[in-house]
Amino acid sequence: MKSTRDRILHTLLRRPRTTINELAEAVGINPISVRHHLTNLQVEGLVDAEEERHGVGRPRLVYFLTEDGLERFPTRYLRLTTRLLSQMKEKLPEPLVGELFKEVAAGLVEEHKEQLEGLSVEERLETVKELLAAEGFVVEWEKKGEEYHIHEITCPYLQVGQAHPEVCTVDQTLISKMLAVPANKVQCVLSGATHCTYVVRTSALESAS
Repeated sequence: MKSTRDRILHTLLRRPRTTINELAEAVGINPISVRHHLTNLQVEGLVDAEEERHGVGRPRLVYFLTEDGLERFPTRYLRLTTRLLSQMKEKLPEPLVGELFKEVAAGLVEEHKEQLEGLSVEERLETVKELLAAEGFVVEWEKKGEEYHIHEITCPYLQVGQAHPEVCTVDQTLISKMLAVPANKVQCVLSGATHCTYVVRTSALESAS
């Protein structure tokens, strides 16, 4: 049996831009309880709200799922993505496919270029960690002697990468461009490792900063 929280999320999936009273009727609880659940869901970033004009009088507040909220439900993005990449690789030269993935990463870096100005080496590494986290990665880094090791504990591209390993150039390019030095991949989950690891030399990073 679904929880009240799940019923609210499913209602918003089927009927986006729904009021509290409409949700209360659909879920079968009172509006005060619905408001409590919605407040918690907004704190978690799964639901958002905005005012909407509705006839004469004051605007009403309507609720809808955020991108994170929508991602709680099963999708077929993986299947579609895999098929699109297969078609792209059949129609385009292999070097061009690789360049397209690198351009995706370069575009992301361009959006955050100003954040890097004046940062120390380790501040840059933290910025890389945050940017990759926003893309769905779980990343940790550590200093080992004269090197920094950047570990991707989880990768949102894993399932796509199993069929299309070229997608791995996105995060490698992003790390290299954010740090302004080449990031060398020393282990990869696609080769049987527990996670992907990139290594950059401390001296190279210090020179780039």
